[in-house]
Amino acid sequence: MRSTDSLAQGQDVQDQLSLGTAAARNLSTTTKTPPQMQSITSRWLLRLLPWVQASGGAYRVNRRLTYTLGDGRVTFSNTGAEVRPIPAELCELPPLWGFEDTSVLEKLADRFVQREHAPGEVIVESGQPADEVVLIAHGKVNQHGTSKYGEQTLLGVLADGEFLGDQVLLDGEHTWEYTATAVTGCTVLSLPRSSLREVAGRSEALRDHLEQVSSGSPEAQNAYGESEIAVASGHQGEPRLPGTFADYELAPREYELSVAQTVLRVHTRVADLYNQPMDQIEQQLRLTIQELRETQEHELVNNRDFGLLHNADLRQRVHTRTGPPTPDDMDELLALVWKEPGFFLAHPRVIAAFGRECSRRGLYPEGVQVGGHQVPAWRGVPLFPCNKIPVSENRTSSILLMRTGEENQGVVGLHQTGLPDEYEPGLSVRFMGISEQALISYLVSTYYSAAVLVPDALGVLENVEVGRDA
Repeated sequence: MRSTDSLAQGQDVQDQLSLGTAAARNLSTTTKTPPQMQSITSRWLLRLLPWVQASGGAYRVNRRLTYTLGDGRVTFSNTGAEVRPIPAELCELPPLWGFEDTSVLEKLADRFVQREHAPGEVIVESGQPADEVVLIAHGKVNQHGTSKYGEQTLLGVLADGEFLGDQVLLDGEHTWEYTATAVTGCTVLSLPRSSLREVAGRSEALRDHLEQVSSGSPEAQNAYGESEIAVASGHQGEPRLPGTFADYELAPREYELSVAQTVLRVHTRVADLYNQPMDQIEQQLRLTIQELRETQEHELVNNRDFGLLHNADLRQRVHTRTGPPTPDDMDELLALVWKEPGFFLAHPRVIAAFGRECSRRGLYPEGVQVGGHQVPAWRGVPLFPCNKIPVSENRTSSILLMRTGEENQGVVGLHQTGLPDEYEPGLSVRFMGISEQALISYLVSTYYSAAVLVPDALGVLENVEVGRDA
């Protein structure tokens, strides 16, 4: 008589001459892998950052005194399609630095006129009277000038929050020294000189402030806005040497360590009965720690307080010339972080877009070896993937370039080692006890932050297009 199993397997017992594999498997030992996890990435940023011990949970960055004020970009508010500068943000214009009369700033903000420009339209033209302040509320603008040899040359790319013609706020007639053209559709706000004079005519405080700016001598400072250290050079004989000192910031920034934590729970029954051949608690900890490290890298890139995308100085940000990341754009970024650049960091899709642009130009950059890995590079500077750099809904992203290390006045990671129950450097696993439900609990914690020691240690290429139809 045939067995039920034989019938289910479609086997003929009379034709079977040996034990079947399905039955034999009941006596075999299955080879298993440890639990796999798709969200684990290479986490190059955590590997490449030099980590500094932040004792006491804080890290103070002392800098030389800097006279440069503000961040250099104006912020706007909008009601539907109507855009207006936030009055206090007008103090980002250099002639208005330190001006605090909010009522006058309100009147100036009300007198800005909104204009829309299509791609290719001229916003200001070289040689024409510079009789207005132009704020770029949205869009991208190219500045073109004439080179020494009479050729048109690209002087710069401006975008959201940047401005043209701030010198119009001061007395004196000027002409535009460049032509500004809309690359994309642009919304700009302009303040005519006549409107400025009208407001200044009614405000003695504004008149006095602008006169003081026009006639006053600025604080002695170097090209980076730092207080000058007077040095004599190239002299002969016995001239009187200048006396000097290096002044410091009175309120240096302090970075406090952030934390990522979770409570891992494992039932005692699982730990007791199902602990062979793999330690259940060990595997649970391994996967939990991997997720904490992924969170740590995400925070180092995106946290609004200390994340690198938000802590890059606005003067250290450049825009792509055409959208996709081109070799020219990467060179522009290298010009920002030119003192011992360490590495680029970009989303994998951005790296692919850069590769397409290189291929389009017939360029095939050589990769470099880093820790036994072959990675793409530009000008010998490695380009590492990082999926924590966001790609927006309209498929734009950013590329970071940084110099690292305290000795290089670069970017450093912050952590604290020697924690109680430390499992890995800067990460602790604390036993919290067993509950009445027989659950074993462990508190898993890691502490971290990142600091940019001087502004030129970090540069960002913004609004990089990830994909574009050929």
